[in-house]
Amino acid sequence: MNGAKSLLQDLDDAIARGTDESRTRALWHATDILITGRYSDDEISMFGEVIGRLADEIEVAARAQLSEVMSACDHAPLNVIEKLALDDEIAVAGPVLRDSNRIDEKMLIESAMTKGQAHLLAISQRQSIGEAVTDVLVKRGNQEVVTSVARNEGARFSGSGLLHMVRRAEGDSILAEQLGLRKDVPRHIFQQLIAKASEDVRRRLETERPEMMTQIQSSVTEVTGDLQSKFGPSSRSYFVAKRVVTTQYRQGNLNQDSISNYARQHRFDEVQIGLSLLSALPVDVIERALMDRNREMILVLCKALDFSWDTTMSLLFLGAKDHLITARDLRDNEREFGRLNIETSRSILKFYQSRKTGAGADAGRQPELQVH
Repeated sequence: MNGAKSLLQDLDDAIARGTDESRTRALWHATDILITGRYSDDEISMFGEVIGRLADEIEVAARAQLSEVMSACDHAPLNVIEKLALDDEIAVAGPVLRDSNRIDEKMLIESAMTKGQAHLLAISQRQSIGEAVTDVLVKRGNQEVVTSVARNEGARFSGSGLLHMVRRAEGDSILAEQLGLRKDVPRHIFQQLIAKASEDVRRRLETERPEMMTQIQSSVTEVTGDLQSKFGPSSRSYFVAKRVVTTQYRQGNLNQDSISNYARQHRFDEVQIGLSLLSALPVDVIERALMDRNREMILVLCKALDFSWDTTMSLLFLGAKDHLITARDLRDNEREFGRLNIETSRSILKFYQSRKTGAGADAGRQPELQVH
């Protein structure tokens, strides 16, 4: 400790009375000593003070070289890393923003919030990027930045970050494809992406992600006999319900309140017929959405129809086994419902409508989607 302190004192004195050339030599001497030695945190902090002072005195090219060295140093002084990361010159900031494991999330966010696109691009190329940083990149970044972060397998996205990426991917086939190829994109986000994608992108993703496309297709095709509820279309009560609800719809009285009341009374036929009319989807697709253990489709449908959470919750209980849902599942569903965007949910609904393969007698000629 004393030896390092004495050496740093000598370097500090050299800085105070030296020329530009001697300061540069002192910088590299201090840097070499730091990199090759093993020091305590206090000693590293002392090195940081000296190297930081020297870094203020040198030209851009030398600072860029220092950044390359510091980015690979596992015990680089934090004050030096911060100084380099927030440098306006990308040649200086780039190496530590891309590669340093000493730079923390706070520094990355500060750089991403205050610097230009070149700095954001460097951050997007890091081996690992947390959700908070990614959120800034997808909101502030240009096309090159968001495409880079979508391609980065080490980037982690929040739910809102993914939704923002879906919106940005509309009309951007490169970004849409890169986002669709990510293995961590959940199905409901993939559905929103596909709903807005061009035919070319959709075809490529069908080739690259056949398992995901199969899951989506299965959610909009005709349900098989074992998925038919005990209140299926063959029962007399179904046809009575159909006549009543269809009349209500034609008179303009079928709305969210109607659906909510039917659901709370466990009137399954009326609910599925009413939702079919309001959404322009076949009855069997609505039935599957209500009864499927995966609640994504019913959540998207309710959001597209601009239903409240209370109405959505009543539909979840209606379709649940024995009309029971655990408190945890209910909280998860409420959180997921809150994350959904109305416009993108409506895009998914239109996608469902375009993918339906033959709805049978009950689908007939469906009305257009009603929005409230």
